[in-house]
Amino acid sequence: MSAKLQPEIRARLQLYHDLLLKWQKAVNLVSLATISDAWNRHFEDSLQLLDMIPENAKTLIDIGSGAGFPGLVLAIARPDLEVHLVESDQKKGTFLLTVSRETGAKNVHVHSERIESALPRLQGDVVTARALAPLGKLLTLTQPQWERADRPATLMLLKGEEWQKEVTLASQDHVFQVADYPSKTNPDAAILCITGVAPRKTA
Repeated sequence: MSAKLQPEIRARLQLYHDLLLKWQKAVNLVSLATISDAWNRHFEDSLQLLDMIPENAKTLIDIGSGAGFPGLVLAIARPDLEVHLVESDQKKGTFLLTVSRETGAKNVHVHSERIESALPRLQGDVVTARALAPLGKLLTLTQPQWERADRPATLMLLKGEEWQKEVTLASQDHVFQVADYPSKTNPDAAILCITGVAPRKTA
């Protein structure tokens, strides 16, 4: 676990980890191939975003939260952030609520509904997603957040080996600025920080 985390935060994340292992026996929360290395594959992977969150960010929206990576991990590590977790699967939503309660994460709001219905009602400074959809689809889904003229959201996306191809394809329908950072947990993956999104105008 990241050395800079306070002991209290480490303990809360350990409890989260224990709950993940317990619930995984009954609910398919994460891939079985990753459960034995959950610290690195899920928790450390999520914690990479900590230093990238803008200093003035107050609200974070995690879409397609699944078992809470990265959104719930970030909520526990940054209790000053208001975090919204959007997950349509009811069983996973119940898991997120349970972990939030057990770890004392009072800054968490779980929305058990589709992303398309939740995002127009929310307002985030940062939107995160992990292993959810290709970049082009994510840009379309998150339009209610980045199209705001007053305070457009920054997108922070954990992407896999095909991230460069996804950026190229997404640029056919959208213009955007992207900063890419190598993943510390997977040398072929990357973290994409995207700003200035707009639909590409057709001739």
